Amino acid sequence: MLLRTFGWSFGVTIAGLVLAFILWDWKGLAIVAILSVLEISLSFDNAVINAGILRKMNAFWQKMFLTIGVLIAVFGMRLVFPIVIVAITAKLSPWEAVKVAINDHDRYEALVTGAHPAIAAFGGMFLLMIFLDFIFEEREITWLGWLEKPLAKVGKLDMLSVVVALVVLLVAATTVATGVPLHGGHGTIDKGETVLLAGVGGLLTYLVVGGVSSFFEERLEDDEDGEDDEGAAGAAGAEAGAAVPVAAKNGNGVSTGQVVGLAGKAAFFMFLYLEVIDASFSFDGVVGAFAVSNDIFEIALGLGIGAMYIRSLTVFLVRKGTLDDYVYLEHGAHYAIGALAVILLVTIKYDVSEVITGLVGVVLIAASYWSSVVRNRRLGEDSEQPDGDKDGDKAEVASGV
Repeated sequence: MLLRTFGWSFGVTIAGLVLAFILWDWKGLAIVAILSVLEISLSFDNAVINAGILRKMNAFWQKMFLTIGVLIAVFGMRLVFPIVIVAITAKLSPWEAVKVAINDHDRYEALVTGAHPAIAAFGGMFLLMIFLDFIFEEREITWLGWLEKPLAKVGKLDMLSVVVALVVLLVAATTVATGVPLHGGHGTIDKGETVLLAGVGGLLTYLVVGGVSSFFEERLEDDEDGEDDEGAAGAAGAEAGAAVPVAAKNGNGVSTGQVVGLAGKAAFFMFLYLEVIDASFSFDGVVGAFAVSNDIFEIALGLGIGAMYIRSLTVFLVRKGTLDDYVYLEHGAHYAIGALAVILLVTIKYDVSEVITGLVGVVLIAASYWSSVVRNRRLGEDSEQPDGDKDGDKAEVASGV
């Protein structure tokens, strides 16, 4: 199981480190290794969120995530995306941006760093919306019940998450976006307008991609419920001697027709949503990598190796059913997303160490994991108690206390 899931990651690691040694000697190998660890530490919560979405997809779209998704993550976000940002912000042609990235590392670093306020605002608002929609949603199992239950009640107000996100954006645009230090520390610049536009872009991207995927997912669930009703009616009709039409099945027992089409659309938009989430998580890693190296190929190789491990970890969590066994993990990951969103907005003006960013996510997920272990133990003990003693314990366990 472990080798099958992480085999490609192990292989890419060995090949990547060997390539780094050939191209840049021991120093390059060390830089690539450090960047790989940096990416993994910053994106562990990403794997938990990805797993929560990926487990809803069928085998085909899970394979798409591991193939096309890997290409997008490794080459698109770690190699192409920074060049595109440089081309747009510096008003260069794509070819000129490539030449700057290859031949003028210092200028390339300055251009990418200069684009950080826009990147942070876009990614920060997208991640903040994910967190707000989670925390404002009513759910049976809560981790921090004293906080989540009141927020779920308040969250019944329509569009509350959007309102809160826009308020946070306005605060960021009028505080951390003013007096942003220029690269090298020579003067400051006002990035308020840039932050507002990029933040609204991140918010709109979330609403469009997330909204469309939710729409098709809900329609798919409605059709599946309809099929279940037809099946029940068919069984009742058979007992009464009546013939009731049922959905056609193919050789694999899958319904044909509109249901399959809706499943495809739902999975496609969920895949897009998953890729945007993954991209938002990678923003801090791409910009933070310049603290280690300003060579585009070292950055792409190191972060690419780390991205492979995040993909493998995502699949491992899905195959092991970890999120079902440890129910607070998703809570911890979403709190980590909220923390990362705030950190991204703060980094528009202030430097925040990647160590702090990584530790916040790791600590929150570790705490949610331990709470899940405690919950499982209590449920095990509860199953051994007399029936009269169980109700109070179940309420305590469900709240994560």
